[in-house]
Amino acid sequence: MFDLIIIGGGPAGITAGIYAARKKLNTLLVTKDFIGQTGKAFHIENYPGFEGISGIELMEKFRKQLEKFEIDINQGEEAKEIKKVKEGFEIRTTQKDRYLAKSIIIASGRDPRLLEVPREKEFLGRGVSYCTTCDAPLFQDKTVAIIGGGNAGFEAALELTNYCPKIYILEVSSKVGADEINQERAKNSGKIEVILNAKVKEIKGKEKVTSLIYENLHKKEKKELPVEGVFVEIGSIPATGFLKDLVDFNEQDEIKINPKTCETKTPGLFAAGDVTDVKDKQIIVAAGEGAKAALSAYEYLQKI
Repeated sequence: MFDLIIIGGGPAGITAGIYAARKKLNTLLVTKDFIGQTGKAFHIENYPGFEGISGIELMEKFRKQLEKFEIDINQGEEAKEIKKVKEGFEIRTTQKDRYLAKSIIIASGRDPRLLEVPREKEFLGRGVSYCTTCDAPLFQDKTVAIIGGGNAGFEAALELTNYCPKIYILEVSSKVGADEINQERAKNSGKIEVILNAKVKEIKGKEKVTSLIYENLHKKEKKELPVEGVFVEIGSIPATGFLKDLVDFNEQDEIKINPKTCETKTPGLFAAGDVTDVKDKQIIVAAGEGAKAALSAYEYLQKI
């Protein structure tokens, strides 16, 4: 029986783990990996203490600091189900393990939003990717497309300029949503071309991706774009598939929490970071929420 189980290895989960360990709680952290959304960021300029650092480097520093504390870590596991039991909570994982805890912090973050077009899932790992930082080197000297004209899409494209001679950014609306500085960097790269009013309809290929079909919404015509890679950057959804009636959700399927304590509607069950209904999805906000959740869990455990 653990005092606390933390689900998730992003900034919120790791910070919660550090604070829980400092409070001498018997803690287990369960995570698929220590990459998360932060680890997929090409370049971070708004995290205090670092004028500029890659997402994967920042997550490595987070992880190393966590491992200095006395805390159990199960990497490569994901929560599959959480139940309320007499002792507290029971967690079952994808590895068919079973854990008991007096309290839980859910910091599972978010999963990539899918395009939901024909053959997208079929070509996952064979030309379709949701992580530029993970897969960019695999596309050396290849032409690729980024789907999504927000900051995530432009940052992915800028990272790919280190490997690819030509990168297309396809944006479904009539203008991109990326910051001006990212747009300027893309323009100056000489490798990035933006295509507006482009709705992806299909990904084509045999064993690997060879092209994609998109519709020009302005001209109402379909076009085929020869590419060997498709990186999907159209947002994300909360990773809450393992939760049922223990929490309430908002319209975006984010976990509703008490903003002062990070507690859900179930006593002893807390949530932190991008999986919650906290307004701003930022690394520093997630870390702060993780600290808050751990301190709240400590206070809860003192009372039971």
